[in-house]
Amino acid sequence: MNARGALGRYGEDVAVRALQAEGLTVLGRNWRHGRRGEIDIVASEGDALVVCEVKTRRAGPFQHPREALPAAKLARLRSLAEQWAAEHGGAPPGGVRIDLVGVILPERGAPAVDHLRGVA
Repeated sequence: MNARGALGRYGEDVAVRALQAEGLTVLGRNWRHGRRGEIDIVASEGDALVVCEVKTRRAGPFQHPREALPAAKLARLRSLAEQWAAEHGGAPPGGVRIDLVGVILPERGAPAVDHLRGVA
């Protein structure tokens, strides 16, 4: 695994712990549907299915992780969420929500996690 992959994997590990601390149940990680793409984290919160995109950045002059989620990526995540739900018994009563989890890694100290709910 290269440095970028290791950084992303670490960010996903941090995001999973943060989501679990918020009461979400993680159902899966890195779910792929052929060449259509990947869902970083699939979780549930109450009766809702939550698809989480994780963006990890080192502290410094960078764009906020929110800015790294263009409309095309959001459309792909919606499509992947529909496919995941179809393969796992259909959409739950609470529907499907797409969240962004931004993980900022400072030079020192604990990572900062910014969980943005319902970005799409």
